[in-house]
Amino acid sequence: MSTVQTTTRARNLIGGEWVGDADFERRNPARPDEVASVAPSSSADQVDEAITAAVDAQPGWAALPLPARGAILLAAGEILRERRSDVAADLVREEGKTLAEATGEVGRAIDVLRFFGGLGWAASGQVLPSATPGTTIHTRREPLGVVGLITPWNFPIAIPAWKTAPALLAGNSVVLKPAELTPASASHLAAALVEAGLPAGVLNIVHGKGSIVGDALAHDRRIAGLSFTGSTAVGLGLHGVLSARRARVQLEMGGKNAVLVLDDADPHRAAQVVAAGGFGLTGQACTATSRVYATPGVLSALVDELGAAARAHTPGDGLDAGTTMGVVVSEQQLEKDLEAISGAASRGGRLVTGGRAEGLALSPAVLTDVAGDDPVVTEEVFGPVVAVLPTDDYESGLAAVNDSPYGLTAGIVTDSLARATDFSERVQAGVVKVNRPTAGLDLNVPFGGVKDSSTNTFREQGATALDFFTWGKTVYTGV
Repeated sequence: MSTVQTTTRARNLIGGEWVGDADFERRNPARPDEVASVAPSSSADQVDEAITAAVDAQPGWAALPLPARGAILLAAGEILRERRSDVAADLVREEGKTLAEATGEVGRAIDVLRFFGGLGWAASGQVLPSATPGTTIHTRREPLGVVGLITPWNFPIAIPAWKTAPALLAGNSVVLKPAELTPASASHLAAALVEAGLPAGVLNIVHGKGSIVGDALAHDRRIAGLSFTGSTAVGLGLHGVLSARRARVQLEMGGKNAVLVLDDADPHRAAQVVAAGGFGLTGQACTATSRVYATPGVLSALVDELGAAARAHTPGDGLDAGTTMGVVVSEQQLEKDLEAISGAASRGGRLVTGGRAEGLALSPAVLTDVAGDDPVVTEEVFGPVVAVLPTDDYESGLAAVNDSPYGLTAGIVTDSLARATDFSERVQAGVVKVNRPTAGLDLNVPFGGVKDSSTNTFREQGATALDFFTWGKTVYTGV
């Protein structure tokens, strides 16, 4: 186990200057005596200063040729690559995931910067025919102006990267509010961009509470668009504020992701798919598997195999070589996880395995014999807790998967191409996985949900991410 204690000092980035006294301490969730990072607790005044800097910087940034903007993203990706191991270690200390997961997440941020940096050389707009002689038509994409970004703690560098990169490439200036629990990770991203040559004021970071910093961002009329990832309750509140002043808003929110396992599936393979989706990243992902429906011929074997897969995990300090699942991010989240498990058991559910905590290390829990309307089945837990329920057949299983206010990801495990195809067409989810874990996304394709999981308007990731950060213009030219 690593014994080196490192405290990373995160500061606000406003107008190209690193400012703000660090008065908030984030302790390592695996080592409560260790301060992982410190950051400012900012006020609305700091948000105002950041927006002012962004307003001043945006016209010059938008005037820079698109390939030049992309080149800065590419250079930032290379800087981050050189620091990958140090950034990953800081991420583990702040968030609690394993070093392998953190290293992969930093790699994801690097790849995002490279992807959007490369798009700086891609063609934008179209040239279209006109019915009027001597006339040509072309379309342009224009930046919104100044955009606000609010990001969560569970992917503290990947999500800031996949929001910031397309926003910057499109010619916007940015004010980013990272999660309060993970200030250092976003600061590493910003530092790489600044060192890559990003002009002062184009990217600003303001740390602090969502109720202060996020609220100030949402209410400031200079913010032309706001992209948020977090809880459904907070997201819907932001939607009301932004929509009232006709600003653009993008929300990616909660999930209660289900997997349907059919009789023709191999139980061991199905259990590995569910375990990867449910217990990877400590279950702290909006795309994590949390409910499973299994048909009669596979149910018993699946429960046994999933229990074995859960017991194979060793939760603990993400910097320890023997750890296979990181710790829960906070005492508050652990309490929620344990309440979900004990509550289901008190209502007649059977705890197959797990649900024991040592510090913030929680053994992954598998529950069965729970009612379909039990809170552990209907409400987001955001922890390594999976409920397995019986379903009579494919049709009833599909109906159960769709019987949720959420619609982020959904999966099916089957050897039937016909069932997989039908499921993909009829399931109410923005992302569908066939024989693959619900968690885990490719960066070059659209991502987003339906129902209470998303505004279901603009998608994140891939080239389509640019749609949110731009508006369309059609130009007629006569000769």
